[in-house]
Amino acid sequence: MRQILQSLKTGAIELAEVPCPVAGRGQVLIRSSRTLVSAGTERMLVDFGKAGLIGKARRQPDKVRQVLDRIRTDGLAPTLEAVRNRLDQPLPLGYCNVGRVLEAGSGVTGFSTGQRVVSNGGHAEVVAAPVNLCARVPDAVSDDEAAFAVIGAVALQGIRLAQPTLGEAVVVSGLGLIGLLAVQLLRAHGCRVLGLDVDPARLRLAESFGAETFDLSTGAGPMAAAHNFSRGRGVDAVLVTASTRSSGPVHQAAQMSRKRGRIVLVGVTGLELSRADFYEKELSFQVSCSYGPGRHDPGYEEKGHDYPAGFVRWTAQRNFEAVLDMMADGRLDVRPLVSHRFPLSGAGRAYEILAGEGPSLGILLDHSAMEHAEPAIHRVVALRPPAPAGAGKVAMGFIGAGSHAGAVLAPAFKATGASLVTVASRGGVSGLHVGRKFGFGKATTDSAEVLEDPAVDAVVIATRHDSHADLVCRALAAGKHVFVEKPLALACDGLDAIEAARDAAAGAGIAPVVMVGFNRRFAPHIRRIRSLLGDAPGPKAFVMTVNAGSVPASHWTQDPETGGGRIVGEACHFIDLLRHLAGAPISGYDLRAMDGPAGDTVIITLTFADGSLGSIHYFANGSRRFPKERLEVFAGGGVLQLDNFRRLRGFGWPGFRSMSLWRQDKGWKACALAFVRAVEQGGEGPIPFRELLEVGRVTVELAAAVPGRGTGRCPS
Repeated sequence: MRQILQSLKTGAIELAEVPCPVAGRGQVLIRSSRTLVSAGTERMLVDFGKAGLIGKARRQPDKVRQVLDRIRTDGLAPTLEAVRNRLDQPLPLGYCNVGRVLEAGSGVTGFSTGQRVVSNGGHAEVVAAPVNLCARVPDAVSDDEAAFAVIGAVALQGIRLAQPTLGEAVVVSGLGLIGLLAVQLLRAHGCRVLGLDVDPARLRLAESFGAETFDLSTGAGPMAAAHNFSRGRGVDAVLVTASTRSSGPVHQAAQMSRKRGRIVLVGVTGLELSRADFYEKELSFQVSCSYGPGRHDPGYEEKGHDYPAGFVRWTAQRNFEAVLDMMADGRLDVRPLVSHRFPLSGAGRAYEILAGEGPSLGILLDHSAMEHAEPAIHRVVALRPPAPAGAGKVAMGFIGAGSHAGAVLAPAFKATGASLVTVASRGGVSGLHVGRKFGFGKATTDSAEVLEDPAVDAVVIATRHDSHADLVCRALAAGKHVFVEKPLALACDGLDAIEAARDAAAGAGIAPVVMVGFNRRFAPHIRRIRSLLGDAPGPKAFVMTVNAGSVPASHWTQDPETGGGRIVGEACHFIDLLRHLAGAPISGYDLRAMDGPAGDTVIITLTFADGSLGSIHYFANGSRRFPKERLEVFAGGGVLQLDNFRRLRGFGWPGFRSMSLWRQDKGWKACALAFVRAVEQGGEGPIPFRELLEVGRVTVELAAAVPGRGTGRCPS
């Protein structure tokens, strides 16, 4: 299928051939008929992409501070590489989609094949949208009209926050698409409306919808007009729908408001607010979030958990429905807002108009040519001609193409000389990008395309944590070697299933290599520590300090069902590292957690069969300006100290003083190479499988001991 992508690095627009997405749990698969270009959001993204690095930095000063902090801790080169990787990722454009349902994913009710629906899907011939961000289109509403439903919900949510009442005087500052829709919605609500803009054509449209207007291009301030409009009382509410870096619209809104008036920011403006403006009138100010309650809530969007109407009457989905109802009965007329129409193949011209100086408003992209196309859903895109099987080359497939897979895993495995065959991603765009960048033969949205391909020898699994155990078992059943990003599994039953699957494969004579991405044990500094410890007498003591930094509770890694929390998701790295350096099985373990909802500030203690001790201080309450990782080893009368995988120092250690690298190295390339060599040569693998299971079980039990996340133990 074709989809519009934008380069964040250059701002270039591309109509790319992308594999069709899969309808995941809680999603609806839709064949698009129309999409609407968002004049505000998409123009802002295109302008941002076209700006140089300095221009991008000026627009995101908070990101600049994060970059500077990372340079201090990780060094210049890895930080610049991370920035380049971030900007290199293509951005799917669009969020106003109309089409017909092709398929409803598991757990979806209320939608059936063939129904017309709106969604927040992008400019693509086929989209997979969350069920709670879809709404059925009434018969009386055309596809052209329905394309405005999502952006209409943005305007409606701002109005709901302003809480207008019948007869109130409301100003709409900025008469773009959202502003003009807001004018009509406010008029339908029984409000008197004053519209402000610099464009005469938009002012005339607002007047046709029943608003009074004021032309800001005259250079005169709108306060006098607002004073007369409000009959000298000051306006009751101001909806700021403008897009500008200036703080002027908010300042003007405060000046024209009555005492205890309401100001709602729906657009994007500067926010250098004057305390006097708000203090003297006791004004309320609120920023509206997109289409309404539920937006950006993973439980609502990803898991399909709706809010009860008795407690949250208007959600994002119900706002969609309200806008469509108003279109159906004629109270909302969007037909005059259409300024341009292009087939999807003309998307390049559409964005030229959007970025140009000429007038434009609602730009529709017509996908109707797709209605008569072959109905088959193609989930594989060839990126290069099939390469002949290379002698001795390991053929690899990837499942998962997120930021970690694209920035770390794919380049590491490419450097080994392995043949990269197929990359799978759920949405298709990230897989296409990674596939192009690193020379994969195919991109797909179907994981079975990787698992069932006889040409694939080994599979890299880099998906969300809750899918790891199932994908490992499926790969082993298909006779593949497996490299899985940590963790191996989130629960003991997953570890048991993996153990049984590997034993079954080994019993069938396949002897698959299974490896977890415990990269730190392969870092040059750790290899040196391991060699130095070989001559140290007696047990050892380890202190691992991890300045992990905070992660929002809403992030998927913090979800017990999806990510498992940060202990099982990241602290497993350090459990493995100390197990590796001790060179002995873990004989005991304990966890103490600081009070908090996330439970990610903890001290883990480990004891080993040879008498060694380990302490892992995994803290989420520190400053990101401090380096992330420090390892201290006490053994045989000496001390080794490793700072952030950049400098290793020895204190009282005969024959060793220090070892430094010019950039941070956690051993990813060595880790990937060790796996590929093990596949080529056969045998156990670079990390013994029983050791992986041991670390996995210890980690799962420690994660279960975090307060609020259960206290169960794996059965012995």
